[in-house]
Amino acid sequence: MNHSEQIAYDFVLALLSTSFLVLAIVLVLLLVCKKKPIESQETLPVKVCARVYSLTDMDAATDGFNRRRVIGEGRLGTVYAAVLEGGEVVAVKRIHPRLVLSNAGFGFSTVLKSLSLAQHPNTVPIIGYSEAPGERIIVMELVGTVSLDFYLHQNPDGMSLMDWTRRFRVAAGAARGLEYLHEGVAPNIVHGCVKSSNIIIDEKFCARICDYGLSFLAPREKRGMVGYTDDEYWGGRAGGACKESDVYGFGVVLLELLSGRQCEEGGLVKWAQPLIKETRFNELLDPRLVVPCDIKPLVRLAKVASACVGNSRKSRPGIGQVAAILNTLEIEVCFN
Repeated sequence: MNHSEQIAYDFVLALLSTSFLVLAIVLVLLLVCKKKPIESQETLPVKVCARVYSLTDMDAATDGFNRRRVIGEGRLGTVYAAVLEGGEVVAVKRIHPRLVLSNAGFGFSTVLKSLSLAQHPNTVPIIGYSEAPGERIIVMELVGTVSLDFYLHQNPDGMSLMDWTRRFRVAAGAARGLEYLHEGVAPNIVHGCVKSSNIIIDEKFCARICDYGLSFLAPREKRGMVGYTDDEYWGGRAGGACKESDVYGFGVVLLELLSGRQCEEGGLVKWAQPLIKETRFNELLDPRLVVPCDIKPLVRLAKVASACVGNSRKSRPGIGQVAAILNTLEIEVCFN
């Protein structure tokens, strides 16, 4: 190879090297540009909005709202175990006709779509709804059919009696669910009626809060709420459901867990508060259970309950504070 050929050969090699380098840079830039939108898409939360069912679908799923399928009755409606067309077993709440005729129609679909965005291990998901003249129906995931109210009050002498460990688990789990509704989902959700019958115990003995955000269906209905709401709830312009009233209701639930007694339309709070203040915990605690050797966790639980029900709305602790304490107690009692 003569000198001229050598120069030409070197020039071709240099040109090829430069071309490969430019191509590599272009490919890297393309990959970076494509990666950014993919990453931004992956970080967006997946929101599943409530599905709309026809009244015919609901009629078929419940065998014509057959009474044999009823698994619960409440202040808002009747709950049925239902089977959807695809075979999925769900809970269907049929709102009482008198509530539908009075005020249940206002913004029903809008509210249900918003509530269906709530997804948490300690809540019962809303998966759909149906509305027709004279009918308002809510479709929920069927996570269990037994409420905390049943475990504590309706079968006290049977296998359903909960020990202290399970009661701490339920208290902490329900607090996490309520904390999520108040602080973890946007827009925030006020439950409106926190009580033991609205806490479902699933097959893994996990507390799941249900019926959240539905107070608009019965804003003046006191049945089933007296004793679980603070004095301000039924007051003037500052009254009504709010996060602080939810914390009060949760405090009543904690007193039920501690004492084994029912709400008694406010009688439980009046009975328990002096006992906690005077540290008469042996009188407060459920007599059906053996008092543990280390009573300190129960004392702390009682003081949390007292703070929830004993203060005005302005000085009441937030559910985040309550959940943090109960999570610590759960670890201390259940996992040590």
